[in-house]
Amino acid sequence: MSCSLQDRTVVGIGETVLDIVFKGNQPQAAVPGGSVFNAMVSLGRTAGKQFPGTRLVMASQTGTDAVADLITDFMRQNGLDTACIQQDSGQSTVSMALLDEHNNARYEFFRDTSLPPFRTPQIGFRAEDILLFGSFFAVSGATGPQTRALAQAAREAGALIYYDINFRKNHPADPATVRENIALCDIVRASDEDIEALWGERDPERAYRERIAPYCPNYICTRGARPAEVFSPGVRVTFPTAPVPRVVSTIGAGDNFNAGIVYGILRHGFTRERLGRLSEADWALLVPTAMRFSAEVCGSMQNYVGPDFHA
Repeated sequence: MSCSLQDRTVVGIGETVLDIVFKGNQPQAAVPGGSVFNAMVSLGRTAGKQFPGTRLVMASQTGTDAVADLITDFMRQNGLDTACIQQDSGQSTVSMALLDEHNNARYEFFRDTSLPPFRTPQIGFRAEDILLFGSFFAVSGATGPQTRALAQAAREAGALIYYDINFRKNHPADPATVRENIALCDIVRASDEDIEALWGERDPERAYRERIAPYCPNYICTRGARPAEVFSPGVRVTFPTAPVPRVVSTIGAGDNFNAGIVYGILRHGFTRERLGRLSEADWALLVPTAMRFSAEVCGSMQNYVGPDFHA
């Protein structure tokens, strides 16, 4: 069953956490977070308002504590459907985000390993719906298989699938797991730091040719403040970052880049078939918008664009 391009469902599956942000050993903010979560909140504040037929669903697991209440209330306030949030007796995940002198973050996570196994949510995907997934939730032994099962169901239904590798050196992941995820997708994003940590690779073109193109046609390599490179069959193009007057925090930069790509797919009516043959002009409809999302979030302590942000 297909859906109207004006009546699509966007599903995000990933971790939900409470980020406590530190600068100079002092707490600066405490905000709901998580890689996919941040992107979905930004979509709720943009696509959810501008495209009334769009349904935004977050799938994740929390405990049954005050942190869980804060996170789920925040999702509802920002237009996200929380029916696929699995709440189990225990503690929700908390992270410490420690900003350095350049306002880049390193993280320490505090997870309750006694929570019951995450159960794959039953979502009735339709052709041209969109699934966004990635980061720790996609490679963890406790949640990765369930995430891939959801991605497989989305693929079989003809949905568009976007995977943000978002790899960290402390992620207990086998590269074969990442390869399985890539093989399910229409677009893969990985930063230059991701590909070096995962494959020891510094050349994004070689990473695309050898690690991604055999399984997925489209690759976006973001490189912090430097221009991003995108790759499709026969296409290689570079896009500059958007200016940030004052960088306050880079915590949600990549997550909101992902939100901007999904926003562009919705706005311009990209189909799965079109993603299979992206041109340079197609990328120009997507990446500059994603750069604006990313730049917006770097100017605040929030992990998402502001409620009044105009994409």
